[in-house]
Amino acid sequence: MTATQEPAAGTHPSVAADQAGRYGVEQPYEYRRAELAEPDWRRFPGWRDVTEAQWRDAQWQRVHCVRNLKQLRTVLGDLVEDRFFDDLAADQRDMATMSMLLPPQMLNTMATQAGTDPREFTDALYADPIRRYMLPVRSDRDPEWPSHPHSERDSLHEAEMWVVEGLTHRYPTKVLAELLSTCPQYCGHCTRMDLVGNSTEQIDKHKLELKPVDRQDQIVDYLKRTPGVRDVVVSGGDVANVPWHQLEAFLMRLLDIETVRDIRLATKALAGLPQHWLQPKVVEGLERVAGTARRRGVNLAIHTHVNHAQSVTPLVAEAARTALEVGVRDVRNQGVLMRGVNDTPASLLDLCFALQGEANILPYYFYMCDMIPNAEHWRLSVAEAQHLQHAIMGYLPGYATPRIVCDVPYVGKRWVHQLAEYDRERGISYWTKNYRTGIELDDPEALERRYPYYDPISTLPEAGRNWWTEHG
Repeated sequence: MTATQEPAAGTHPSVAADQAGRYGVEQPYEYRRAELAEPDWRRFPGWRDVTEAQWRDAQWQRVHCVRNLKQLRTVLGDLVEDRFFDDLAADQRDMATMSMLLPPQMLNTMATQAGTDPREFTDALYADPIRRYMLPVRSDRDPEWPSHPHSERDSLHEAEMWVVEGLTHRYPTKVLAELLSTCPQYCGHCTRMDLVGNSTEQIDKHKLELKPVDRQDQIVDYLKRTPGVRDVVVSGGDVANVPWHQLEAFLMRLLDIETVRDIRLATKALAGLPQHWLQPKVVEGLERVAGTARRRGVNLAIHTHVNHAQSVTPLVAEAARTALEVGVRDVRNQGVLMRGVNDTPASLLDLCFALQGEANILPYYFYMCDMIPNAEHWRLSVAEAQHLQHAIMGYLPGYATPRIVCDVPYVGKRWVHQLAEYDRERGISYWTKNYRTGIELDDPEALERRYPYYDPISTLPEAGRNWWTEHG
């Protein structure tokens, strides 16, 4: 809900009048509580007969994921005109770095207010913020610079920093454990597009080679031998795709390592497939893990990935609260800034209030979209990110005000105001760091070097665009 919308039903008119009288003008953003609502999936022709029991069933959701254009047509029926499907097919052929995989739950959060007129529905689907990153079409992409000249398949060099297969040791005290290379849903902007998901027409994906049990053995062995690591992010892919008994066994092994003090489970499925996290076997298992963590004094958290308020539905809130009720210390959100999705102060604040106020999910980070191929239409400049950070300050509780960060290659996460130098004309910012990654332990200049990061060329002034045309 944005500042231009009418006050919610029941809001006393004197409240708005009192604020206007007190300040003379309206606030840049006016908070209005918006209660969560699950969109009616029966509005889609292919789901008209789906019952609530089926909708809440995780297995039904997985079986009925949309994986290709034919399945999408079956669900949407005559609501969508051919121009959209043609546009989508062109993107799948020419640009997509991620294959199509949409759980019904996530597709149902798109075009929620559209009617049944095919032209109007198609226009609404084109404009929808969740569609923009979960179901990209060819006309979305930047026509001149679809990729930045410095874009890379593994833009953060995570595989370069593997100490064993799937374990990235990038920060001195923290590691990232990639247990698998699949998710319940595939985001178009995935930073791990080099590894995660099925190969596309454009990208032949790399593969994990070890068996899962061998990979986990090597990860645990490394952590036992490296007491300086205290924080483990368990990710992939998405941990929701690890069979629960395997995930629980691995987490219990981590909890047996005395030096591990923080464990974070990374799962977009909390928003894309909340039904998974509401399954009795998962809830009961999570309670066992959380109880062990609590007895050991280990901080257990779930990190999810929500980019727009439309994704925050009652089922998502139920899944988050259930995790908290069984003993998970925190459920936090790590979103990604993207043009046309959440690139205004109102859209960010709407999302943060939906997360914090209605679902008990802490707004934690918003990352700038990484420099992967064909992502320039999503990315914002550092200056735009700085503006957004400034614009959202003061509205949320301090502990629930998200930090907007730039994940700089070979540096790591930095608040967007922490840059050392910024050439606004050419869109090049320079960053420093205060630790060495595992591949720089013998590099005496690692802490003195300035590391570059690049704005989208389309955001630059004419002189900057001309420079990149000549030198790019």
